[in-house]
Amino acid sequence: MNRIRTNSTNATFRLTATIVAASALALWSAGCGEGSSSQGAASHDHDHDHAHDHDHAHDASTAAAKDEGHGATVELGEQKAGEFNVKASRDGDVKAGAELPVDIWITGGAKVSAVRFWVGAEDAKGSMKAKAELEKDNWHTHGEVPSPMPEGSKLWIEIEADGGAKTLVSFDLKM
Repeated sequence: MNRIRTNSTNATFRLTATIVAASALALWSAGCGEGSSSQGAASHDHDHDHAHDHDHAHDASTAAAKDEGHGATVELGEQKAGEFNVKASRDGDVKAGAELPVDIWITGGAKVSAVRFWVGAEDAKGSMKAKAELEKDNWHTHGEVPSPMPEGSKLWIEIEADGGAKTLVSFDLKM
């Protein structure tokens, strides 16, 4: 009798574990907003770094010609910041309270351990910093534009090198 109860308990446990795993997978796969959900990342409130794990295959030479569902790519320029050469682009229109996809290319200098960006003032007051993830040769993330947007808002990029040294650079949003 004890053996039958153990097998029944094991089968129930396996079934429960399978249902929980399938539910978690379904929720995880819908989380980025890249799927069929009509509610994207820009339409929910949250208080965390906003990074996506998906490949956009942005190429700096053809980025202006691409539209990957985010809107037309706008090249923001290239400049020297400390020991780094930094190039930035954004996708789509800049709208207060909306999401803004950003790509950042960094060359030269020390090994980069983290890249964060925000839209607004240099002190980031009223803005949410977004931590970018390294794709092939660029850093990418989606961040939130503050509402209201401070006058003279720019794209601010903070580059953190191994060892903790930080370099700050800004770009005009070209709105």
